[in-house]
Amino acid sequence: MRVLLLLAAPWLLTTVATAHEVRPAYLQLHQVDAETYDVVWKVPGRGEMRLGLDVDLPAGAVNVTPPRGVFAGEAYTQRWRFTRAGGLAGGTIGIDGLAATVTDVLVRIERLDGTTEVTRLSAAQPTFVVEAEPGRLDVAKTYLALGVGHILGGVDHLLFVLALLLLVRGWRRVLATVTAFTVAHSLTLAAATLGYVRVPQKPVEAVIALSIVFVAAEIVRVRTHAGVGSAAAGVSASSVSVRWPWIIAFTFGLLHGFGFAGALAEVGLPQNAIPVALLFFNVGVEIGQLLFIGAVFALVASIRWIARRTRLPALARSRADALRLVPPYAIGALAMFWVIQRIALF
Repeated sequence: MRVLLLLAAPWLLTTVATAHEVRPAYLQLHQVDAETYDVVWKVPGRGEMRLGLDVDLPAGAVNVTPPRGVFAGEAYTQRWRFTRAGGLAGGTIGIDGLAATVTDVLVRIERLDGTTEVTRLSAAQPTFVVEAEPGRLDVAKTYLALGVGHILGGVDHLLFVLALLLLVRGWRRVLATVTAFTVAHSLTLAAATLGYVRVPQKPVEAVIALSIVFVAAEIVRVRTHAGVGSAAAGVSASSVSVRWPWIIAFTFGLLHGFGFAGALAEVGLPQNAIPVALLFFNVGVEIGQLLFIGAVFALVASIRWIARRTRLPALARSRADALRLVPPYAIGALAMFWVIQRIALF
């Protein structure tokens, strides 16, 4: 696992600069009457520059008001109103310029009858046809993809899971720890999304980063005393994170669930299929998490296989003391950067 982190060091360093760059654009179409819609178009930006993405409305759409845009925070937002004879059903909406980027676009259509259609556009699929009324299967597929995409794009969540894998030994303990994390963030995701609990998102994001710092510090504490005889046994006996890592995973999992809920709140839930959307978003998050864990173990297994056929084991043993603390320090330093960065946004 140490070798894995060393090989991943360039990714960890570049993540500092890119953690907030690959953000999805957001298109909201709110139906005012049978043929009129208000548009909110939000594109990632910085300073006075933004991604070169533009909305391509269905043929026959006519603007009632001209688009007016403003830069705010790290986004450029445009608002306008248009009409289309017969409404949007059956029309094709596309995003010009999307095929040349790695950014996705979340599209949300709010109808007069309270139903909502949500879809995700990407470089591979920059257009979609508006349905008269999406079925539950369409809702399930859309929110499943949103869940997978969110967790795989959430570097902080994945880094926390990676830190847990470095801390925990034995597949049974890994299974228990990951299960505790899953149960915890599922509870708070549901509670926050359904409105039973409300927490400010910016402090939550900062504490999520702080949770990674905590686990990294625990890894350092354990590895610093490893191989020191009775001292190591004392650390293991007194450390909750070593004896009962699932408690740590469950506690911080509650916080991460609020983070997932914040992402889901930006998209919203279809009023006619809230349970389906919430369930499949959560299932998507779990699938993405399991894909990441599987990829980590597959990469570790591959590295060990290569190491057995090279001089890498002898080299690693000769540098064991120097390498032991590199992974947790790299994770902790990156997470601490996020803590400071996110507190500055309060």
